[in-house]
Amino acid sequence: MGKKRWLTREIVVDTAVRLADEAGDPSAITLTAVAQALNVRVPSLYNHVASLDDLQKGLALYGLQGLLRALRDAAVGQVGVPALASMAHAYRHFAHTHPGVYPLTLRAPAPDDSDLQTLSQDLVQTLLLVLASCGLQGDDALHVVRGVRAMLHGFVMLETAGGFGLPLDKEESFARLLKAYLHGALPTQSKE
Repeated sequence: MGKKRWLTREIVVDTAVRLADEAGDPSAITLTAVAQALNVRVPSLYNHVASLDDLQKGLALYGLQGLLRALRDAAVGQVGVPALASMAHAYRHFAHTHPGVYPLTLRAPAPDDSDLQTLSQDLVQTLLLVLASCGLQGDDALHVVRGVRAMLHGFVMLETAGGFGLPLDKEESFARLLKAYLHGALPTQSKE
Protein backbone atom coordinates (compact mmCIF):
# COMPACT_ATOMS: atom_id res chain seq x y z
CA MET A 1 0.00 0.00 0.00
CA GLY A 2 1.62 3.22 -1.18
CA LYS A 3 1.51 6.55 0.53
CA LYS A 4 -2.07 7.84 0.74
CA ARG A 5 -1.83 11.61 0.30
CA TRP A 6 -5.60 11.93 0.03
CA LEU A 7 -6.04 10.96 3.66
CA THR A 8 -6.95 13.76 6.12
CA ARG A 9 -7.99 13.90 9.75
CA GLU A 10 -11.52 14.70 8.62
CA ILE A 11 -11.68 11.56 6.46
CA VAL A 12 -10.30 9.44 9.29
CA VAL A 13 -12.81 10.84 11.80
CA ASP A 14 -15.74 10.62 9.35
CA THR A 15 -14.87 6.98 8.70
CA ALA A 16 -14.71 6.30 12.43
CA VAL A 17 -18.08 8.03 12.88
CA ARG A 18 -19.63 5.83 10.20
CA LEU A 19 -18.16 2.67 11.74
CA ALA A 20 -19.22 3.67 15.26
CA ASP A 21 -22.77 4.41 14.15
CA GLU A 22 -22.97 1.15 12.20
CA ALA A 23 -21.79 -0.75 15.29
CA GLY A 24 -23.91 1.38 17.61
CA ASP A 25 -21.00 1.53 20.01
CA PRO A 26 -17.98 3.86 20.15
CA SER A 27 -15.89 1.21 21.87
CA ALA A 28 -16.09 -0.87 18.68
CA ILE A 29 -13.76 1.62 17.01
CA THR A 30 -10.15 0.57 16.70
CA LEU A 31 -7.36 2.02 14.62
CA THR A 32 -7.19 -1.31 12.80
CA ALA A 33 -10.89 -1.18 11.87
CA VAL A 34 -10.57 2.40 10.59
CA ALA A 35 -7.43 1.57 8.62
CA GLN A 36 -9.15 -1.44 7.04
CA ALA A 37 -12.19 0.65 6.11
CA LEU A 38 -9.88 3.19 4.45
CA ASN A 39 -7.73 0.49 2.82
CA VAL A 40 -4.55 1.81 4.46
CA ARG A 41 -2.15 0.50 7.07
CA VAL A 42 -2.51 1.62 10.69
CA PRO A 43 0.75 3.64 10.62
CA SER A 44 -0.79 5.83 7.89
CA LEU A 45 -3.41 6.97 10.38
CA TYR A 46 -0.77 8.36 12.71
CA ASN A 47 -0.20 11.22 10.28
CA HIS A 48 -3.74 12.36 11.13
CA VAL A 49 -4.54 11.08 14.63
CA ALA A 50 -2.06 10.73 17.45
CA SER A 51 -3.70 7.72 19.08
CA LEU A 52 -6.97 5.91 19.63
CA ASP A 53 -7.73 8.43 22.40
CA ASP A 54 -7.19 11.26 19.91
CA LEU A 55 -9.57 9.55 17.48
CA GLN A 56 -12.14 9.14 20.28
CA LYS A 57 -11.79 12.87 20.97
CA GLY A 58 -12.44 13.51 17.28
CA LEU A 59 -15.60 11.42 17.54
CA ALA A 60 -16.70 13.35 20.65
CA LEU A 61 -16.09 16.68 18.90
CA TYR A 62 -18.06 15.48 15.89
CA GLY A 63 -20.90 14.39 18.17
CA LEU A 64 -21.05 17.59 20.20
CA GLN A 65 -20.88 19.74 17.07
CA GLY A 66 -23.67 17.73 15.47
CA LEU A 67 -25.85 17.76 18.56
CA LEU A 68 -25.34 21.49 19.05
CA ARG A 69 -26.20 22.17 15.40
CA ALA A 70 -29.32 19.97 15.64
CA LEU A 71 -30.57 21.73 18.78
CA ARG A 72 -29.93 25.20 17.40
CA ASP A 73 -31.61 24.37 14.09
CA ALA A 74 -34.62 22.96 15.94
CA ALA A 75 -35.05 26.13 18.01
CA VAL A 76 -34.76 28.64 15.15
CA GLY A 77 -37.69 31.05 15.17
CA GLN A 78 -39.11 29.71 18.43
CA VAL A 79 -38.97 30.56 22.10
CA GLY A 80 -40.25 29.02 25.30
CA VAL A 81 -41.92 25.63 25.46
CA PRO A 82 -42.22 25.20 21.66
CA ALA A 83 -38.45 25.73 21.32
CA LEU A 84 -37.74 23.28 24.16
CA ALA A 85 -40.06 20.67 22.63
CA SER A 86 -38.43 21.03 19.21
CA MET A 87 -35.00 20.73 20.79
CA ALA A 88 -36.06 17.61 22.71
CA HIS A 89 -37.23 15.95 19.51
CA ALA A 90 -33.98 16.96 17.77
CA TYR A 91 -31.95 15.48 20.64
CA ARG A 92 -33.83 12.20 20.39
CA HIS A 93 -33.42 12.12 16.61
CA PHE A 94 -29.68 12.79 16.90
CA ALA A 95 -29.27 9.97 19.42
CA HIS A 96 -31.08 7.56 17.09
CA THR A 97 -29.22 8.72 13.99
CA HIS A 98 -25.79 8.51 15.67
CA PRO A 99 -25.98 5.59 18.13
CA GLY A 100 -22.22 5.12 18.08
CA VAL A 101 -21.31 8.77 18.53
CA TYR A 102 -24.11 9.83 20.87
CA PRO A 103 -22.58 8.17 23.98
CA LEU A 104 -19.46 10.32 23.52
CA THR A 105 -21.57 13.48 23.94
CA LEU A 106 -22.57 12.52 27.48
CA ARG A 107 -19.39 12.78 29.53
CA ALA A 108 -18.37 16.14 30.94
CA PRO A 109 -15.09 17.14 29.29
CA ALA A 110 -11.84 17.29 31.21
CA PRO A 111 -11.08 20.80 32.49
CA ASP A 112 -7.93 20.99 30.34
CA ASP A 113 -9.73 20.02 27.11
CA SER A 114 -10.56 23.45 25.73
CA ASP A 115 -12.19 22.20 22.49
CA LEU A 116 -14.68 19.94 24.23
CA GLN A 117 -15.15 22.47 27.07
CA THR A 118 -16.11 25.17 24.55
CA LEU A 119 -18.62 22.96 22.75
CA SER A 120 -20.15 21.74 26.01
CA GLN A 121 -20.50 25.33 27.24
CA ASP A 122 -22.09 26.34 23.92
CA LEU A 123 -24.56 23.49 24.25
CA VAL A 124 -25.52 24.48 27.80
CA GLN A 125 -25.67 28.16 26.82
CA THR A 126 -28.07 27.34 23.98
CA LEU A 127 -30.39 25.63 26.43
CA LEU A 128 -30.03 28.43 28.97
CA LEU A 129 -31.05 31.01 26.37
CA VAL A 130 -34.23 29.10 25.63
CA LEU A 131 -34.93 28.61 29.33
CA ALA A 132 -34.48 32.36 29.87
CA SER A 133 -37.35 32.84 27.42
CA CYS A 134 -39.37 30.69 29.85
CA GLY A 135 -38.46 32.89 32.81
CA LEU A 136 -35.74 30.64 34.25
CA GLN A 137 -32.19 31.75 34.93
CA GLY A 138 -29.21 30.93 37.13
CA ASP A 139 -29.17 27.76 39.19
CA ASP A 140 -32.88 27.13 38.57
CA ALA A 141 -32.21 26.96 34.83
CA LEU A 142 -29.16 24.73 35.30
CA HIS A 143 -31.21 22.28 37.36
CA VAL A 144 -33.77 22.14 34.55
CA VAL A 145 -30.99 21.55 32.00
CA ARG A 146 -29.81 18.57 34.06
CA GLY A 147 -33.34 17.27 34.40
CA VAL A 148 -34.14 17.60 30.71
CA ARG A 149 -30.88 15.91 29.78
CA ALA A 150 -31.52 13.02 32.19
CA MET A 151 -35.09 12.62 30.96
CA LEU A 152 -34.09 12.62 27.29
CA HIS A 153 -31.18 10.26 27.79
CA GLY A 154 -33.26 7.86 29.86
CA PHE A 155 -36.02 7.72 27.27
CA VAL A 156 -33.57 7.27 24.39
CA MET A 157 -31.64 4.52 26.19
CA LEU A 158 -34.78 2.59 27.11
CA GLU A 159 -36.11 3.01 23.59
CA THR A 160 -32.93 1.84 21.86
CA ALA A 161 -32.50 -1.08 24.27
CA GLY A 162 -35.99 -2.34 23.41
CA GLY A 163 -37.35 -1.36 26.81
CA PHE A 164 -40.74 -0.29 25.49
CA GLY A 165 -42.46 -3.53 24.55
CA LEU A 166 -46.07 -2.54 25.14
CA PRO A 167 -48.15 -1.79 22.05
CA LEU A 168 -48.35 1.93 22.84
CA ASP A 169 -47.23 4.75 20.60
CA LYS A 170 -43.71 5.79 21.70
CA GLU A 171 -44.23 9.25 20.19
CA GLU A 172 -47.23 9.76 22.46
CA SER A 173 -45.26 8.54 25.46
CA PHE A 174 -42.40 10.90 24.62
CA ALA A 175 -44.76 13.86 24.17
CA ARG A 176 -46.46 13.14 27.50
CA LEU A 177 -43.15 12.75 29.34
CA LEU A 178 -41.85 16.01 27.92
CA LYS A 179 -45.07 17.87 28.75
CA ALA A 180 -45.15 16.50 32.31
CA TYR A 181 -41.53 17.42 32.98
CA LEU A 182 -41.80 20.91 31.54
CA HIS A 183 -45.08 21.52 33.35
CA GLY A 184 -43.41 20.73 36.65
CA ALA A 185 -40.10 22.46 35.94
CA LEU A 186 -41.13 25.75 34.38
CA PRO A 187 -42.71 28.83 35.95
CA THR A 188 -46.49 28.97 35.54
CA GLN A 189 -46.54 31.85 33.04
CA SER A 190 -44.23 30.04 30.60
CA LYS A 191 -46.38 26.90 30.30
CA GLU A 192 -49.03 28.55 28.20
